[in-house]
Amino acid sequence: MYEPSHLRTFLAVAQTLSFTQAARRLGLRQSTVSQHVRRLEDATGRQLFARDTHSVELTEDGEAMLGFARRILEVHEQAAAFFTGTRLRGRLRFGASEDFVLTRLPEILEGFRYEHPEVDLELTVELSGALHEQLAAGKLDLVLAKRRPEDPRGEPVWSDRLVWIGAERLRLEVDRPVPLIVYPPPGITRARALEALERQGREWRIVCTSGSLNGLIAAARAGLGVMAHTRGLIPPGLVRMPERAGLPELGRVDFVLVHGARRTAAKGAADALAAAILAGGERLHRR
Repeated sequence: MYEPSHLRTFLAVAQTLSFTQAARRLGLRQSTVSQHVRRLEDATGRQLFARDTHSVELTEDGEAMLGFARRILEVHEQAAAFFTGTRLRGRLRFGASEDFVLTRLPEILEGFRYEHPEVDLELTVELSGALHEQLAAGKLDLVLAKRRPEDPRGEPVWSDRLVWIGAERLRLEVDRPVPLIVYPPPGITRARALEALERQGREWRIVCTSGSLNGLIAAARAGLGVMAHTRGLIPPGLVRMPERAGLPELGRVDFVLVHGARRTAAKGAADALAAAILAGGERLHRR
């Protein structure tokens, strides 16, 4: 009933919330992406996206289709791998940003290990900036991390806004320096937070530095200060800071998959894991 190519296009649009980015990811023309979505909507008899000239959002039926599309494609790929007899082997060095520690990324990795038991998967969890450095040095084969605004590399998994978060009881005084909870350099959110405050001319002071997301969350829950964080991944016990706090806008951030520049024996495994992450990308929004 549902054409796999249409489902893949649907997932790409759902994850990027952009027909243009989905077309770039899939190597298709934007008109083809629109046609695939329209045909899938015709097949379901439901509208899957609410869209205008400025934005694309999933409808309630579109949210429901996410889970169905992922499962249909997973089974489709399992059948294809079984009957073609392809078996991936070797060592795959995969780096994932700290942002995904509390999401359902482990489910995607578990599924990959089940499908490719002969791949030796090595996971490195680090700051996005550090992961990009290790990838450039040839120490990793594939990275899932934030992308710096000036960096065009990477295949978009999804885009979200950065927001200021803190404990609900925390109150900021406009005439006092902003108490910051930050990753150490080369943290991408750290750089964005400091740049935004500098542009606003707002004074700040660092009250906590930690290379661990759990350490930052603990400090924020204790009411020590505020931290920049992805809107869709706000941890329990923390809230978005209200407008009356007067904090500057932080803009959007892209989460991308980046392959190593050097061709290694792990390329096939890296391609397979990248495909699994893109197919199940909506689970990265869930805890």
